Amino acid sequence: MSAVTSEPAPGCDAAWRSVLDPGRQASALRVARDVAARVTDPGRVAMALAASVEQTPSPRTPARKPYAVADGDAGLAVTCAYLDACLPGEGWDAVGHEFLAAAVAGADSAPVGLFGGLSGLAFATVSLSRDGARYRRLLAALDDALAPRAAAVGALLSGIAEPGPVSTFDLISGAAGLGAYLLTHDPHGLLPRILGGLVTLARQQEPPAWMTPSHLLGDRTMARLHPHGVLDCGLAHGIPGPLTVLSLALRAGVEVPGQAEAIRRISDWLVLHRVRDGGETGWPAIVALTNDGGAGPPASSRTAWCYGTPGVARALWLAAQALDDEDLGELALHAMDAVLRRPVRLRGIASPTFCHGVSGLLHVVLRFADDTGLFREAVAGLVDELLAAYQPNRPLAYASLEPEGHRVDRAGILDGAAGVALVLLAAATGVEPTWDRLFLLS
Repeated sequence: MSAVTSEPAPGCDAAWRSVLDPGRQASALRVARDVAARVTDPGRVAMALAASVEQTPSPRTPARKPYAVADGDAGLAVTCAYLDACLPGEGWDAVGHEFLAAAVAGADSAPVGLFGGLSGLAFATVSLSRDGARYRRLLAALDDALAPRAAAVGALLSGIAEPGPVSTFDLISGAAGLGAYLLTHDPHGLLPRILGGLVTLARQQEPPAWMTPSHLLGDRTMARLHPHGVLDCGLAHGIPGPLTVLSLALRAGVEVPGQAEAIRRISDWLVLHRVRDGGETGWPAIVALTNDGGAGPPASSRTAWCYGTPGVARALWLAAQALDDEDLGELALHAMDAVLRRPVRLRGIASPTFCHGVSGLLHVVLRFADDTGLFREAVAGLVDELLAAYQPNRPLAYASLEPEGHRVDRAGILDGAAGVALVLLAAATGVEPTWDRLFLLS
């Protein structure tokens, strides 16, 4: 068995280091290995998938799609790519190849989105490619298939006349997700088209062009509660996703007219709509519009990656780096500090998983710790939470706690055990988790 990589892999940021003490580091790595073995065992995953159907009555639970990064074989290929970097010589690249092959075989009807479509499959291919040395023909074919669709998304946003669904522009399914992939790999030079569309989306108008009308909310209860529409503040589905793509692109030297102004405009809007309670700063999940187009009182939110302060604070931190704005950066840090000082029971996250759980919060904190040297004690505390949630008697050792209170055995990155394994590896090793571009955290 090979040794764990304690030094960064080639091409990784030499500054990435585990901030855990040796005992926690060893425990996190042991659990990550066990979970990785489980989520890459097809028989065990099939058993968990069959059980999950009975574990939740939620009609929102989608069928598993092999090409999806969120919960399919493409996401497990991404997981194997990071395992291969952290544990070289153990054959994880070969395991990842099998998952990638299964994902490609089922991708004929795949949409374009990052977490459930072709751009995510392309991201998985890049992840396993060993810096482009492998899968060249497959990646070229995927990029060729993506090119006209990405151009169409950019054109749609650039010509936007009326507000539409969040899936037009968000990270999970829309333009921000495409941008996240193109920031990673863009052989056709399509990123400026996406950036141009996002700049148009952020233009000055009231209400903003990225508002969601009630009839497009996709949830009858939400539509009834918010008849005049909403403005989504979550990193997964809201305006922080476009903000982060614009910011990361500017930092990478890819700029279109109006980009810096769009970053400033979105940042200012988020700062204006923060919630201040007892000196603490945070963000709601949504801001509801009133009948005159103004903003109503903020809605409550969890403290997760998908919705709430951690995801928004990271987006604002990256915007601050792009704009060289120390005050904005300080605001983001103060907001994260407020999250971490909050008692665990009041954070509104109980699932161990990434999207709306402890793993997502931990990974946001890992990125802040790497950037600033702050929050190292919080990293240890959150790792302890994940280790305490480890249940070896369950098929995948971790189960997602759904909003309805049901525990569901899922294998995927977004809502399942694979995401937990990735974050534990990031906390325990010296290999930069570049896979987190999927979540727009770097």
